Amino acid sequence: MAVEIRRVYDDPGPDDGLRVLVDRLWPRGRSKADAHVDEWLKDVAPSSGLRRWFGHDPSRFDEFARRYRVELDHNPAVAELVSLVRDHEVVTLLYGARDERHNQAVVLRDVLGDQLRD
Repeated sequence: MAVEIRRVYDDPGPDDGLRVLVDRLWPRGRSKADAHVDEWLKDVAPSSGLRRWFGHDPSRFDEFARRYRVELDHNPAVAELVSLVRDHEVVTLLYGARDERHNQAVVLRDVLGDQLRD
């Protein structure tokens, strides 16, 4: 089992496995055909309020990650994602943000790692 992350705007890779979009909103300017998304789990994305508060400001990332983890603790969609990861050799979490280090997929990958070790 491997969980990778990739921008939805990047071309799909041959080793992406199951491609899962983890944004609440469909990415602007990207058609469903071009995105090559196998699953869209919008319910696992941060709440709209948290997303707006964060605003992709790297200085807020640590607090965003903390708050997002709290949301995930009470989110039944996480179990669905864990099941997908267990059923596939590779799952690639897709996100639309420009910042590759400060986005919800980074946090979600860490949370999944924690859950899969338990």
